[in-house]
Amino acid sequence: MLRKLSLALAVSCASNGMAWAAEAPLSNKTDLVSVYQEAVDNNADLAAARAQYGAQKEVVPQARAGLLPNLSAGADLNNTRTELDQPAMTATRSSTVYQATLSQPIFRADRWFQLQAAKSVNEQASLQLSATEQNLILQSAEAYFNVLRSQDNLASTKAEEAAFKRQLDQSNERFDVGLSDKTDVLQSQASYDTARANRIIAQRQVEDAFEALITLTNRQYNSIQGVVHTLPILPPAPNDAKAWVDTAAKQNLNLLASNYAVDAAEDTLRQRKAGHAPTLDAIAQYRKGDNDGLGFTNPSPTGQRYGGDAEQRTIGLQLSIPIYSGGLTSSQVRESYSQLTQTEQQREGLRRQVVENTRNLHRAVNTDVEQVQARRQSIISNQSAVDATEIGYQVGTRNIVDVLDAQRQLYTSVRDYNNARYDYILDNLRLKQAAGTLSPEDLQALSRYLKPDYNPDKDFLPPDLAQAAAEQLRSRPTQ
Repeated sequence: MLRKLSLALAVSCASNGMAWAAEAPLSNKTDLVSVYQEAVDNNADLAAARAQYGAQKEVVPQARAGLLPNLSAGADLNNTRTELDQPAMTATRSSTVYQATLSQPIFRADRWFQLQAAKSVNEQASLQLSATEQNLILQSAEAYFNVLRSQDNLASTKAEEAAFKRQLDQSNERFDVGLSDKTDVLQSQASYDTARANRIIAQRQVEDAFEALITLTNRQYNSIQGVVHTLPILPPAPNDAKAWVDTAAKQNLNLLASNYAVDAAEDTLRQRKAGHAPTLDAIAQYRKGDNDGLGFTNPSPTGQRYGGDAEQRTIGLQLSIPIYSGGLTSSQVRESYSQLTQTEQQREGLRRQVVENTRNLHRAVNTDVEQVQARRQSIISNQSAVDATEIGYQVGTRNIVDVLDAQRQLYTSVRDYNNARYDYILDNLRLKQAAGTLSPEDLQALSRYLKPDYNPDKDFLPPDLAQAAAEQLRSRPTQ
């Protein structure tokens, strides 16, 4: 009699006889929060973003310097040789002058608006860094769950290969005793070969997923903790797309950064317009040197020339009124108008994109909830279909192609179920990122549903599905 191959049996064959790699010790399994912490400490993109912010925030002290006093000191050392033809005479004169100049801007509208623009740029850079840090939370989760997704996919593929291998063995046994023809053997062999090829690809995908995790954190991992099947699959709270969009409009970090980009462009425009305004500076200067260097050429009141050192002290106001600079200022104003328009349109485009993403992700999470439930039931139904088809094959009402197709549909539904689970987890995190509320606490909450002794070859399916399939099969009348 043909032995019926249940899903539980296939899982057992895959986990015992076709293990992809030896299970790492329990203590070596890494959890989600640990991966995130390693990413924070070692991620190259985050380190580059922090360095970029360190450079960008210097625009504020640089702009402020234009409104603060400026003190400079220097010295002039000159040697002048004069030759006269009539009468023939040569004179050489040396002079040394030391000076210090203090300048304090009193009215510099352009520099004031430049400082305001710099402050907006600094706030924009700070928010962009925060957005990068927040995105690392999502990147860590994506890399982590992509490993789990690929491991579960490999486990189901190995179980499928084991199922087709056993089906091939049974077809050979039936052919040897004359219960089936060569066609059944060839069909089983083709299905087994395809499943084996798929298993090889799935094995490579696991390795690729681990490589992505290593790239993110610069750390090696033997194995990671998996998600239990009791993870609550719930709609987003609140389950109102408008509420999520309103939150995103107020808290999305990239959108908030774009607001400061517009503020910076507006202040830059004011700075350019201020190029038409006069400037006023207070100047204080001190000079000391010999009289030739200071320009003392008149004799003293006694009729004698003074040949010693002299000092000059100057205090005054310096007013500058721009009249014409070749059209430079007007051109810069027009340039800033265009740049402001560009920045405003970029902000509007980003706002629309944030609204679209938030609504789409809200729908995605709700769809994922239904998908997980439907895919779970699909496994039960397909398992029942496999059992019924194998019974029909035994009594001659079904052929080997029907059996193979039923098994293929079963393992497709298994992969669809696991994909739906991980899509639900990641779409939830993406929705929170779009709304600007994603934080490390969300990873902490997910960690409560991680299984330290997770074994993909055994745990890629809920443990109660085989029993549910058997009950469903018994509850239906046989044809």
